[in-house]
Amino acid sequence: MEIDRTTLDRLLPGLRKRLAEVSLTELESEKNPGIEIFRTLGGTNLLVPKEHGGLGADALDAVRVMRALAAVAPSTAVATMMHQFSVSTMVAAVSFGAESGVNPALLDSITQNQLLLSSAFAEGRTDQDILQPTMTATPVEGGFLVSGTKKPCSLSRSMNLMTASVALPPEHSITGLGIAVIPADAEGLSVHPFWSSFVLAGAESDEVRLTDVFVPAEQMVAPPIEQAIMLQMTGLVHFQLSVSAAYTGIASALVQQVLERGRGSVTDRADLAVRIESAALATEAVARQLIAGDPIHTTLAAAQVARFGAQQTIGEVVNRAVELLGGMAYVSSSDIAYLAAASHGISFHPPSRSSAASSIVDYFTAG
Repeated sequence: MEIDRTTLDRLLPGLRKRLAEVSLTELESEKNPGIEIFRTLGGTNLLVPKEHGGLGADALDAVRVMRALAAVAPSTAVATMMHQFSVSTMVAAVSFGAESGVNPALLDSITQNQLLLSSAFAEGRTDQDILQPTMTATPVEGGFLVSGTKKPCSLSRSMNLMTASVALPPEHSITGLGIAVIPADAEGLSVHPFWSSFVLAGAESDEVRLTDVFVPAEQMVAPPIEQAIMLQMTGLVHFQLSVSAAYTGIASALVQQVLERGRGSVTDRADLAVRIESAALATEAVARQLIAGDPIHTTLAAAQVARFGAQQTIGEVVNRAVELLGGMAYVSSSDIAYLAAASHGISFHPPSRSSAASSIVDYFTAG
């Protein structure tokens, strides 16, 4: 993971060191200080282009940063990958120009004010497209009234803005899809307890309810159909890359312990390292496709392959790593059990393996 750590230290100097000074137990608690540390040290600006004051990290930088971050602070990584998903979608929309309806000043505001964006898409709904609308928008004078609920919604307590997919009437969007940008302190927006598990409790994954929240017309993005399709596909690629990188990082933390403690035979240790690095390299390969501008449908198929490949590898690698670390290591600290439990989270992000199976098979069997 040396190149991942080096990338994180180069782009966000001091972040890894600051997080390492906090115990894993505290970082994974409901009062997780990692998210604020991430914000303070510029993590919000990672994917914002340099012309808007950001760090201008590309997709390859992003997955390396995510892996290194998750190895130190799993909840912080899982929470902030939703911010990165929202930012990458906004950056893609801005690249389309004025027709997309996204004001480039939003990107300037993110960097100037270190804003964190939550994502109210289909996270937690494993059989639904992540960009399928989860809320409704009713047209009113000057904008829309948005209502609905998002649970779980990561960054629920630290967010400054929420980006939400909403169902728009046909006269406002030929695709029926809109993306609303909503301030966290908007009237009618409330946060409620939802996440009951101790695993990834620090990701702030509570329930966010919107009841007739007024969204001005200029804060509702309804791009033309071709752009909407591109945004959906590009956003899903970024999301799958983040999911793969984050959970590969969590598993890598366990593999690192096996290597440092010299557990098992040299063949055992080499096997674990090869398998988890293979998952990381597959994720990086897709990031390189995105940078190279490969056809987006090809890149999306590759992202799905990398994500589900990583999902299977992580399950096997984590089980073997825990076994090799042994019972005494397991009972002497809760960290091993915690990392093993957290690694299972990769299975619960959309799309599910079963819902994606048909499209994957169709892609590989298409003439």
